[in-house]
Amino acid sequence: MNAAATNAALTTPRRVSFALIALALVLTAGLHLATPLLTILFSSFMLRKLNFVGRKWVAVVLFSAVVLLIFYAFASFLRHAGPALRDATEDAIPKIIAFANDKGIDLPFHDLSSLKSMASEGISELVQAVANFAKLATKEFAYLVIGMVVAASLFFSAELDIDPERHAVADNLYSACCREVALRFEMFYRSFDTVMGAQIIISAINTALTAVFLFTTPMKYRIVLMGVTFLCGLLPIIGNILSNCVIVGVGFTISPTMAIAALAFLVILHKLEYFLNSKIIGDRISNPVWLTLLGLIVGEKLMGIPGMILAPVVLYYVKVEAGRVPMTATPSRAPASPPPV
Repeated sequence: MNAAATNAALTTPRRVSFALIALALVLTAGLHLATPLLTILFSSFMLRKLNFVGRKWVAVVLFSAVVLLIFYAFASFLRHAGPALRDATEDAIPKIIAFANDKGIDLPFHDLSSLKSMASEGISELVQAVANFAKLATKEFAYLVIGMVVAASLFFSAELDIDPERHAVADNLYSACCREVALRFEMFYRSFDTVMGAQIIISAINTALTAVFLFTTPMKYRIVLMGVTFLCGLLPIIGNILSNCVIVGVGFTISPTMAIAALAFLVILHKLEYFLNSKIIGDRISNPVWLTLLGLIVGEKLMGIPGMILAPVVLYYVKVEAGRVPMTATPSRAPASPPPV
């Protein structure tokens, strides 16, 4: 067995580290801690990218400024997105109904009132959710702050064994386990960096190309649609479906022809993006589409939207870690002789 294989062998500290990171992922799902975990990962991602001058305190100052800018931009986006999407829905539904009637398409609703009646149960649930929003927002905001503080602390020092000289022996189990646990979480972060780094690049390119279409046509709510496209683009596979539905729906507020043109553009755009995805995502991750889809479903059931973001990261992490563990060679055995006829 070569040196690399020896280093990757399943020693006791390595087994302990694998058990601890598996436990951390289970607790994240069971205790609904996906938000702080994602905050730590995204904050670490930003801090490392902003550390281009080699001084960590400068990176933290820049990170703080970027976070404040993002909060302001997101709040502004939400303030404009709600009324814009409501107006777009009220404009689009009558035109969708007229288009369906003209083409002989049978819809489960016939006007805006009947649609609202169909959605009454969902609206009542939404009202209840809004009533609890203040409490949820306070908790999620606390998670965000804690996650950013943890990320900044890890950025300055990620050491687990901070006083190794106090151990009775130099080569001890605790120090070895700390090194392996730190390596596991570093590998998990690298998986996040690989997956989300690629996803952010693809989402940014998709948003830029969509913006060209939006600003060269009479589409409304352009800034809101660009924000929706970028945010949905952070979700692999289904994110494009969600943003496409919104854009086509807004297209119907202008005319059915505009909606069809938007749909045609988006189909062509995403066909061209297959080459981009194969280059950016495929070269980095190379996970089957069916496996990614199953991961998204399981992630959503366990942790909601944050789980969908984490699912490809976990899949890629498992692939990378399993690919580093060598199989123990077993001596080949001669095949048994066939029984006499």
